[in-house]
Amino acid sequence: MMRLTAMISGKVQRVGYRAKVMSAAQNLGLTGFIQNRPDGHVLLIAEGGKENLEKLASAIKIKDLLIDVHEIESEFSEASGAYPTFRKMTGPDEVGERLDDGIEILKELVVGVRVIASNTEKLLSITSNGFAELNGKTDQMLYKQDQMLDKQDQMLDKQDQMLDKQDSTIGEIQKLRSDMKSHLDQRFDRIEGYLNAQKEESFP
Repeated sequence: MMRLTAMISGKVQRVGYRAKVMSAAQNLGLTGFIQNRPDGHVLLIAEGGKENLEKLASAIKIKDLLIDVHEIESEFSEASGAYPTFRKMTGPDEVGERLDDGIEILKELVVGVRVIASNTEKLLSITSNGFAELNGKTDQMLYKQDQMLDKQDQMLDKQDQMLDKQDSTIGEIQKLRSDMKSHLDQRFDRIEGYLNAQKEESFP
Protein backbone atom coordinates (compact mmCIF):
# COMPACT_ATOMS: atom_id res chain seq x y z
CA MET A 1 0.00 0.00 0.00
CA MET A 2 1.25 3.50 -0.91
CA ARG A 3 0.24 7.09 -0.28
CA LEU A 4 -0.06 9.84 -2.90
CA THR A 5 0.24 13.39 -1.60
CA ALA A 6 -0.52 16.09 -4.18
CA MET A 7 -0.85 19.86 -4.06
CA ILE A 8 -2.85 21.12 -7.03
CA SER A 9 -2.86 24.73 -8.26
CA GLY A 10 -4.90 26.56 -10.87
CA LYS A 11 -8.61 27.18 -11.23
CA VAL A 12 -9.51 24.33 -8.88
CA GLN A 13 -11.57 25.82 -6.06
CA ARG A 14 -15.33 26.42 -6.22
CA VAL A 15 -15.63 24.83 -9.65
CA GLY A 16 -16.51 21.23 -8.70
CA TYR A 17 -12.93 19.97 -8.87
CA ARG A 18 -12.99 18.11 -5.54
CA ALA A 19 -16.19 16.26 -6.48
CA LYS A 20 -14.61 14.97 -9.69
CA VAL A 21 -11.44 13.82 -7.92
CA MET A 22 -13.45 12.18 -5.10
CA SER A 23 -15.53 10.25 -7.66
CA ALA A 24 -12.37 9.06 -9.44
CA ALA A 25 -10.69 8.00 -6.16
CA GLN A 26 -13.77 6.11 -4.97
CA ASN A 27 -14.08 4.31 -8.30
CA LEU A 28 -10.45 3.17 -7.90
CA GLY A 29 -11.12 1.93 -4.35
CA LEU A 30 -8.74 4.42 -2.72
CA THR A 31 -8.98 6.03 0.72
CA GLY A 32 -7.99 9.51 1.91
CA PHE A 33 -9.35 13.00 1.44
CA ILE A 34 -9.30 16.13 -0.72
CA GLN A 35 -9.42 19.62 0.75
CA ASN A 36 -9.41 23.27 -0.34
CA ARG A 37 -6.49 25.23 1.13
CA PRO A 38 -6.63 28.92 2.16
CA ASP A 39 -3.97 29.84 -0.43
CA GLY A 40 -6.20 28.67 -3.33
CA HIS A 41 -4.53 25.26 -3.74
CA VAL A 42 -6.21 21.88 -3.31
CA LEU A 43 -4.59 19.21 -1.12
CA LEU A 44 -5.05 15.55 -2.04
CA ILE A 45 -4.01 12.59 0.08
CA ALA A 46 -4.89 9.15 -1.24
CA GLU A 47 -3.84 5.66 -0.18
CA GLY A 48 -4.10 2.35 -1.97
CA GLY A 49 -2.32 0.20 -4.54
CA LYS A 50 0.43 1.94 -6.49
CA GLU A 51 -1.16 1.21 -9.88
CA ASN A 52 -4.48 2.79 -8.84
CA LEU A 53 -2.66 5.76 -7.29
CA GLU A 54 -0.85 6.34 -10.59
CA LYS A 55 -4.20 6.23 -12.40
CA LEU A 56 -5.57 8.83 -9.98
CA ALA A 57 -2.47 11.01 -10.42
CA SER A 58 -3.21 11.04 -14.14
CA ALA A 59 -6.96 11.59 -13.67
CA ILE A 60 -6.59 14.73 -11.53
CA LYS A 61 -5.07 16.72 -14.41
CA ILE A 62 -8.45 18.15 -15.37
CA LYS A 63 -9.14 20.92 -17.89
CA ASP A 64 -12.69 21.68 -18.95
CA LEU A 65 -15.12 24.60 -19.21
CA LEU A 66 -14.75 25.47 -15.50
CA ILE A 67 -11.72 23.58 -14.17
CA ASP A 68 -8.17 24.42 -15.24
CA VAL A 69 -5.33 22.60 -13.45
CA HIS A 70 -2.05 24.50 -13.87
CA GLU A 71 0.42 22.52 -11.78
CA ILE A 72 0.55 19.42 -9.58
CA GLU A 73 3.26 18.82 -6.98
CA SER A 74 3.04 15.17 -5.95
CA GLU A 75 5.04 12.54 -4.12
CA PHE A 76 4.60 8.90 -3.17
CA SER A 77 5.28 7.51 0.30
CA GLU A 78 4.26 4.62 2.54
CA ALA A 79 0.57 4.39 3.46
CA SER A 80 -0.53 5.03 7.03
CA GLY A 81 -3.86 3.22 6.83
CA ALA A 82 -5.49 6.05 8.77
CA TYR A 83 -8.35 6.66 6.30
CA PRO A 84 -11.26 4.21 6.15
CA THR A 85 -12.84 5.90 3.11
CA PHE A 86 -12.18 8.68 0.65
CA ARG A 87 -14.02 11.91 1.43
CA LYS A 88 -14.15 15.59 0.68
CA MET A 89 -13.24 17.80 3.60
CA THR A 90 -15.24 21.04 3.83
CA GLY A 91 -14.84 24.13 5.99
CA PRO A 92 -17.60 25.87 7.99
CA ASP A 93 -17.91 28.74 5.51
CA GLU A 94 -18.16 26.59 2.38
CA VAL A 95 -21.96 26.28 2.26
CA GLY A 96 -22.51 30.01 1.76
CA GLU A 97 -19.51 30.20 -0.53
CA ARG A 98 -20.87 27.35 -2.59
CA LEU A 99 -24.13 29.21 -3.15
CA ASP A 100 -22.22 32.28 -4.34
CA ASP A 101 -19.96 30.11 -6.47
CA GLY A 102 -22.99 28.32 -7.87
CA ILE A 103 -24.45 31.65 -8.96
CA GLU A 104 -21.17 32.62 -10.63
CA ILE A 105 -20.93 29.27 -12.37
CA LEU A 106 -24.53 29.62 -13.51
CA LYS A 107 -23.68 33.06 -14.93
CA GLU A 108 -20.74 31.56 -16.84
CA LEU A 109 -22.98 28.83 -18.19
CA VAL A 110 -25.57 31.39 -19.30
CA VAL A 111 -22.85 33.38 -21.08
CA GLY A 112 -21.60 30.17 -22.69
CA VAL A 113 -25.11 29.26 -23.85
CA ARG A 114 -25.57 32.75 -25.31
CA VAL A 115 -22.27 32.46 -27.18
CA ILE A 116 -23.34 29.06 -28.54
CA ALA A 117 -26.72 30.50 -29.56
CA SER A 118 -25.04 33.44 -31.31
CA ASN A 119 -22.65 31.14 -33.14
CA THR A 120 -25.57 28.90 -34.11
CA GLU A 121 -27.44 31.89 -35.57
CA LYS A 122 -24.34 32.90 -37.54
CA LEU A 123 -23.98 29.35 -38.81
CA LEU A 124 -27.63 29.23 -39.83
CA SER A 125 -27.25 32.58 -41.60
CA ILE A 126 -24.15 31.38 -43.44
CA THR A 127 -25.89 28.12 -44.32
CA SER A 128 -28.98 29.97 -45.54
CA ASN A 129 -26.88 32.31 -47.68
CA GLY A 130 -24.95 29.35 -48.99
CA PHE A 131 -28.17 27.59 -50.04
CA ALA A 132 -29.40 30.80 -51.66
CA GLU A 133 -26.19 31.09 -53.67
CA LEU A 134 -26.40 27.41 -54.54
CA ASN A 135 -30.00 27.83 -55.70
CA GLY A 136 -28.93 30.83 -57.81
CA LYS A 137 -26.12 28.83 -59.40
CA THR A 138 -28.49 25.91 -59.94
CA ASP A 139 -30.95 28.21 -61.73
CA GLN A 140 -28.13 29.51 -63.94
CA MET A 141 -27.05 25.98 -64.76
CA LEU A 142 -30.63 24.97 -65.59
CA TYR A 143 -31.00 28.08 -67.78
CA LYS A 144 -27.79 27.20 -69.64
CA GLN A 145 -28.96 23.62 -69.96
CA ASP A 146 -32.25 24.83 -71.46
CA GLN A 147 -30.30 26.98 -73.93
CA MET A 148 -28.19 23.99 -74.92
CA LEU A 149 -31.31 21.87 -75.36
CA ASP A 150 -32.86 24.62 -77.54
CA LYS A 151 -29.72 24.69 -79.71
CA GLN A 152 -29.80 20.91 -79.90
CA ASP A 153 -33.44 21.07 -81.04
CA GLN A 154 -32.49 23.66 -83.68
CA MET A 155 -29.68 21.41 -84.91
CA LEU A 156 -32.06 18.45 -85.07
CA ASP A 157 -34.56 20.57 -87.03
CA LYS A 158 -31.81 21.53 -89.50
CA GLN A 159 -30.77 17.90 -89.74
CA ASP A 160 -34.38 16.93 -90.52
CA GLN A 161 -34.55 19.65 -93.17
CA MET A 162 -31.33 18.38 -94.72
CA LEU A 163 -32.69 14.83 -94.72
CA ASP A 164 -35.90 16.05 -96.35
CA LYS A 165 -33.87 17.84 -99.04
CA GLN A 166 -31.77 14.75 -99.47
CA ASP A 167 -34.89 12.63 -99.95
CA SER A 168 -36.23 15.16 -102.46
CA THR A 169 -32.93 15.19 -104.34
CA ILE A 170 -32.83 11.40 -104.42
CA GLY A 171 -36.42 11.37 -105.73
CA GLU A 172 -35.54 13.84 -108.49
CA ILE A 173 -32.47 11.83 -109.43
CA GLN A 174 -34.52 8.64 -109.57
CA LYS A 175 -37.16 10.37 -111.75
CA LEU A 176 -34.43 11.77 -114.01
CA ARG A 177 -32.88 8.34 -114.39
CA SER A 178 -36.31 6.86 -115.19
CA ASP A 179 -37.00 9.59 -117.80
CA MET A 180 -33.54 9.13 -119.27
CA LYS A 181 -33.99 5.35 -119.45
CA SER A 182 -37.37 5.77 -121.14
CA HIS A 183 -35.89 8.23 -123.64
CA LEU A 184 -32.92 5.97 -124.37
CA ASP A 185 -35.22 2.98 -124.77
CA GLN A 186 -37.24 4.92 -127.35
CA ARG A 187 -34.09 5.95 -129.22
CA PHE A 188 -32.79 2.40 -129.21
CA ASP A 189 -36.15 1.16 -130.51
CA ARG A 190 -36.01 3.68 -133.37
CA ILE A 191 -32.43 2.79 -134.21
CA GLU A 192 -33.29 -0.87 -134.11
CA GLY A 193 -36.31 -0.27 -136.40
CA TYR A 194 -34.17 1.74 -138.78
CA LEU A 195 -31.51 -0.98 -138.92
CA ASN A 196 -34.11 -3.68 -139.56
CA ALA A 197 -35.59 -1.62 -142.37
CA GLN A 198 -32.13 -1.23 -143.90
CA LYS A 199 -31.55 -4.96 -143.72
CA GLU A 200 -34.83 -5.69 -145.49
CA GLU A 201 -33.95 -3.28 -148.29
CA SER A 202 -30.48 -4.71 -148.69
CA PHE A 203 -31.63 -8.32 -148.63
CA PRO A 204 -35.03 -8.59 -150.33
